[in-house]
Amino acid sequence: MTRRHLRIAVDIGGTFTDLAAFDEQSERLLFGKALSTHHALVEGIEHTAEVAGLSFEDATLFLHGSTIAINTLLERTGAKTALLVTEGFRDIYEIGRVNRPDAYNLFFSKHEPLTPRSLRFEVPERRLASGAVHRPLDEDAVRDIAEQLKVRGVEAIAIILLHAYRDPTHEVRVREIVNQVLPQAFVTASHTLSQEYREFERASTVAANAYIGPRVSAYLDELEQHLEKRKFSGDFFVVQSTGGLFPAQHARQECVRMLESGPAGGVIGAQAICAQMGLTDAIAFDMGGTTAKAGVIVNGRPLTTGSAMIGGYEKALPIQIPMMDIFEVGTGGGSLAQLGAGGALRVGPQSAGSFPGPACYGQGGTRPTVTDANLLLGRLDADQFLGGAMPLDVTAAEAALRREIAEPLNLDPIKAAEGILRIAVTTMALAVKGVTTARGLDAGRFTMVVYGGAGPLHASAIARELGVTTVIIPYSPGHFSAYGMLFSDLRHDYVRSIFRGLAAIAFNELAELYESMAQEGRAAIEDSSVACETIRFIRSADMRYVGQEHAVTVELSDAMFEGTDRESIRLAFNDEHQKLYGTCAPAQPVELVSVRMTALGVLRPPPINPLPEGRGGAPDAEAIRITKHVYFATTGFTPTPIYRRSALHAGDRISGPALIEELASTTVVQPGDSLQVNAFGSLVLSIGGDR
Repeated sequence: MTRRHLRIAVDIGGTFTDLAAFDEQSERLLFGKALSTHHALVEGIEHTAEVAGLSFEDATLFLHGSTIAINTLLERTGAKTALLVTEGFRDIYEIGRVNRPDAYNLFFSKHEPLTPRSLRFEVPERRLASGAVHRPLDEDAVRDIAEQLKVRGVEAIAIILLHAYRDPTHEVRVREIVNQVLPQAFVTASHTLSQEYREFERASTVAANAYIGPRVSAYLDELEQHLEKRKFSGDFFVVQSTGGLFPAQHARQECVRMLESGPAGGVIGAQAICAQMGLTDAIAFDMGGTTAKAGVIVNGRPLTTGSAMIGGYEKALPIQIPMMDIFEVGTGGGSLAQLGAGGALRVGPQSAGSFPGPACYGQGGTRPTVTDANLLLGRLDADQFLGGAMPLDVTAAEAALRREIAEPLNLDPIKAAEGILRIAVTTMALAVKGVTTARGLDAGRFTMVVYGGAGPLHASAIARELGVTTVIIPYSPGHFSAYGMLFSDLRHDYVRSIFRGLAAIAFNELAELYESMAQEGRAAIEDSSVACETIRFIRSADMRYVGQEHAVTVELSDAMFEGTDRESIRLAFNDEHQKLYGTCAPAQPVELVSVRMTALGVLRPPPINPLPEGRGGAPDAEAIRITKHVYFATTGFTPTPIYRRSALHAGDRISGPALIEELASTTVVQPGDSLQVNAFGSLVLSIGGDR
């Protein structure tokens, strides 16, 4: 039997685990979907492989994104962690920035550190901001601290010494001593994660990495052993929060880089769809079983950020690493609908998860969810869910909705279901505004790429809420985050804090900084056993007006840099500042805070093959599976044709109302909407004028 050469990508979500695989010989795509098995995540991966009908023995590359890192952080289920910090700075992690976003909230409470004060230890040493030694490291004191940690049964240790981003020598030595005394502990130092200033953010980042490290690294070890048992002999890469790939051995030590690995894969897939269609600006929207996420693509590239607040702004802990600029809300197909104080109807953020799941799953769930509401309104077919592999229970869904929502509110169950969807749509629209309006972008001028198992069900309604006129539903949206990982490249990000005036800094000094980071990135990519088609570098800089505290990241084009064009750099910064804050100060001097370099090892992407051409009008009659009554807010229950997506051809046009069914998702075409299948199989939805 001939071995296939597969590139396999797996994304583990809160409800479902998705697999997408590319057969490099036949150029075929294979997909698998199964409920996530949170008691043993590897089992869910194995189930998806069985559904897809593939063997890990045939794979040359295994790509993985998972929510285990972010869930460990948000659920506070990490390791017993100690923090070692420069003497005199024991409390910087707890003091933080003293942000109070809601000044009139009498019940406001600030962030809670991942390490209690009793496990924060001061290390006698001190470096200046220049990197010069102000006080030598006391190695004996470090050994004493390490012995105390051993007695206390500490599992993980985070090291954050002042100004280690300038010179990490002291951090390196502290890590060596701690490793000698506690060889089984997970030890991480701040300079390996962040080489820019802001001591609180660096402390928070390294503490988070240590806190999630033991659990994430143990999971990756388990997965690697499982793959070896399945005779996988290829390369194992993890998707970073930037959407780039890095080796699993790096992910074990720098776990915090995979916090948003699954959502980032979806944005990379949306970028590939946009490139194929010639689009430069788009919103990437993902609605799965537990959450809804949104990212944005501008000028053909996903927007990224150098730091993010994990857990909501009020109580969040900052993570200072490059990542996709993604906004997330707790609304998914499995989000629970419930009555809050005063009888107000709420949807999410609690989720029914994969078990027991929504009431209609028939696994013991008794509380109504968004999925139950869609089923009751006819938007899901009880016998066709997951291609018929997972029948749904309409009676259980209606009973849960009636008991928990409709009767207490004296509503008809149908109206209660409609209310659930309206609240869910409004909440999800906020996620899109979080990456558009909040960034100075007009959501209405963007095309929206919608995916995730539940995304196409709500795409039209969300677009109406935002004023978006065009929505794209890509091929196999229910597996799209995993599919997007197949388009990821090897990626390494570097940053150096410099604090120099733009007018004063010499370009040859800048060139040396960028070249040193480029060499580091090139070496890291060439060290990989994966063959890249080419290596690309992207330069950017964090800039601000003199006197400001916070900086704006501006990409430096080759033309700007090679032409030593300070004026173009300054104008680009002014434009970005104007876009973000609605104002700029062209006469104010500008300074460079940090310089950034992204090194990309470009892999050959899977081809996106065209569909057979149709007649250019209505689909063939055979494409309609059935016509049934589906509820819409404007028309009530309406006779609606249900199309099989697999039977549609390029150029086919459909007017709403209609449903487009496929293996792991259903697209709703509302009355007034129209849809056309493009040359590569994406559904291009034009939103009706009633929006």
